[in-house]
Order: sequence, then structure tokens, then C-alpha cells
Amino acid sequence: MKKTLSFLIILTVLCTVFVSSSSSIVAAAAKTPFSRTNIPAQLQVTTAAGLNVRSGPATYFTKVGVVYKGQIVDCIGKLGDWYIIHMNNDTVGVVSGKYVKPYYPPNSQPAPKPAPQNPAPTPAPAPEQPDGQISAEAQKILDLANAERAKVGAQPLKVDMKVMEVANLKAKDMVEKNYFSHTSPTYGSPFDMLKQFGVSYKYAGENLAGNTSAERAHNAWMNSEGHRKNILNPNYNYIGIGIADSPKYGKIYVQMFIGR
Repeated sequence: MKKTLSFLIILTVLCTVFVSSSSSIVAAAAKTPFSRTNIPAQLQVTTAAGLNVRSGPATYFTKVGVVYKGQIVDCIGKLGDWYIIHMNNDTVGVVSGKYVKPYYPPNSQPAPKPAPQNPAPTPAPAPEQPDGQISAEAQKILDLANAERAKVGAQPLKVDMKVMEVANLKAKDMVEKNYFSHTSPTYGSPFDMLKQFGVSYKYAGENLAGNTSAERAHNAWMNSEGHRKNILNPNYNYIGIGIADSPKYGKIYVQMFIGR
């Protein structure tokens, strides 16, 4: 049977702002100063409705996506009063500064710790997950996904421990190699990676997120058409969930879906 590969990336090459190779963006940048200093690492959308993401710093530029009220996005630069953002689906675009505000994750500035009166004992290492079990955070992501599937009549996803292993390796690889992409410099595409680890499938797909909690990652996926389709796809019946601590995003979340 022909494999259906749900590989969803919309990559708008706004990166040309940095290398001055896109004539339309460069023309705007010639009149609009570009800055990568004194900008927040993340932005929160404040508009009451969907906010169009453009390919340049004006409303006449091509629409490349939409972000929604309350959504958190990464900020990678500024063109005048417009911010350059990187969304969870790998799309890069520009939004008006009128409709976003700087976002700082809770507890991003930890409170100073008082000097201990006595040396603190060395904590015992965290116990490893027993075979066949998943972490509480991974279970949360699974429960959220299955709750959405139940609303549309799709069968619940089951955990495949081999796919769990692959998803966790992908999350760790993204942190260690400092990239955010469906294509790993170590393992290739998610489909190549699944094959390398002996996972058979008829259908496969992958969702990625950089966020501070399972709930926020899930909400970002559900606000993105491509990622939402992966979560609700009735052809998928198994899932693997990878989570890794990230100095840039807080955590990297990976969902790998397969259908057999």
C-alpha cells in the first residue's frame, strides 16, 4: 500500500532579511531599519481576532500565516514597528507591533536562594521510567490529543514504546544539535528515522513544538491547521511522545504518529 506521508512544513524564507537576497524584503529593509538587539525573546498576540503574518513590514506584503490572541511566538528581529517571528510550524514572518507585546515565561527570573546553613545533601538520581510506562507530562500530551480526537469521533491513540524511543531521541537531538526542523542532521526525516529504528507503518507524521508546558504546546498545535490535522487524523492509531529540556524554548516536544 502506498504510504501517505504527512510531513507538514511551511517555510517562508524571510531569513533573506539577514542575507539581503530577497528583493521585496530588501527594498522594505532599505527604508526600515532592521534590529536584532533590545528585542524580547518571545511575543504574545494581543489582538482580539486572528493576526495576519506577512512576508514584509507592511500590510501589502503577502500573507504567510495567522496567529491568534494569547498565542506565544518566538521573536528573532525587528523591522521598524514590525516584529520578525518564528512560529511553531517553522514559518517565519512579520507582524505589526501594535498587536503583540513582549512575553516573559513565569519564573523566568528565579528568586535568589538564601545561603544554606548546612551543606545540602546530594539528591538521589531520579528513577528511570519502567518499561511500558510513560512520564506524567507525556501522558498529559496523550490525554489532550485523545480528548480532541474524541470530539471528532476518531479512535484514541495508543502508545507505541518503540515510537516513544524514537520521539525522545529526536527531541534530545534537536536540543543537542541546536536546530528546530523536521529534518535531523543526525537521522534525516522522521520517516527515515522511524525506518532506521525498525518501525513499520502505513502512515506517519510528526509535530514539533518549543514551549514551556504540555498544555501550551498542545494549544499551539491545535491553533495550527497542519498540526491539528495530524492530531485528528483517523489514519493514525499509535503515537510516540518525546520531551527534552531546552535552554531556548523551555522544552522541546515531539509527537510522532504512525498508522498500521
